[in-house]
Amino acid sequence: MWKEAVNYLTIDILGLSGRINETLNFFIYDTVKIWFLLIAIIFVVSYLRTHFNTEYVRAYLQGKSQFYGNVLASLFGIITPFCSCSAIPLFLGFIQARIPLGVTFSFLISSPMNNEIAIALLFGLFGWKITAIYIGFGLIVAILGGFVIGKMNMEKYILLDVKLMDGELDEVKIKLTFKQRSKEAWEYTADIFKKIWIYVLIGVGIGALIHGYVPADLIVKYAGPNNSFAPLIAVLAGIPMYSNAAGVMPLVEVLTSKGMALGTALSFMMAITALSLPEAMILKRILHVRLIGLFFGIVGLGIIGIGYLFNFIL
Repeated sequence: MWKEAVNYLTIDILGLSGRINETLNFFIYDTVKIWFLLIAIIFVVSYLRTHFNTEYVRAYLQGKSQFYGNVLASLFGIITPFCSCSAIPLFLGFIQARIPLGVTFSFLISSPMNNEIAIALLFGLFGWKITAIYIGFGLIVAILGGFVIGKMNMEKYILLDVKLMDGELDEVKIKLTFKQRSKEAWEYTADIFKKIWIYVLIGVGIGALIHGYVPADLIVKYAGPNNSFAPLIAVLAGIPMYSNAAGVMPLVEVLTSKGMALGTALSFMMAITALSLPEAMILKRILHVRLIGLFFGIVGLGIIGIGYLFNFIL
């Protein structure tokens, strides 16, 4: 129904045709669709999140065995809508709470890559099967990446003099009514949407131009399923960029529709969201370059591997 309404607007009312119609039609249709998905799914996840908070998670993770902590921290990343840079303050909070370094890195990897914004967009654009596979592989990278870093005893490479919290953390219980939870979830959803709507607009705008004007043959040639180096190139191209899932997901949709292999496109997205040069610059004030290099290397290899696996099984 919405597609027909957009066609009526661009063709019957505006009288557009050809590439300009394809571009504007795609832009309007995808912008409204993505905005709706974001508001709906972020609200649902935000409501569920009102049942606990970060202090509870930090308290629960404290003292847990490393691998178990890696799994829990990676799962926690799913319900925290942070980009790679904004996840760093909570990363520091985990260190202050004496949570093992590898566990904190599992969160730092998972949060920007697997958060509800990415899941909402993936589900709306590619369906639940692709979304489930993506989440599964993303969690594997976060769990194993953090586990490997934790086993290498890299605590000496934390540069900041982080003041550890004394004593045991309390498990903070949240007691709210349904109305209070709904109000808090809506306010949180509105706040998140205000921060990311422009990224959706920019991402869809670039995607619309690619959709309307970039030949499919060009993308297939360099990033199609027949190019065995495509996932590697996608990750190397994605690291210098900086965006969140809301900005890059529309590009993934367009690139795959033009012939880019899905695994390659998702590797590109993961590299942009989980690894970025701005993140490295912020971490440089906290961590030694050796630890940052190890972090980027492990996660980068994991993302490349996911790209090849996706291309193989789909």
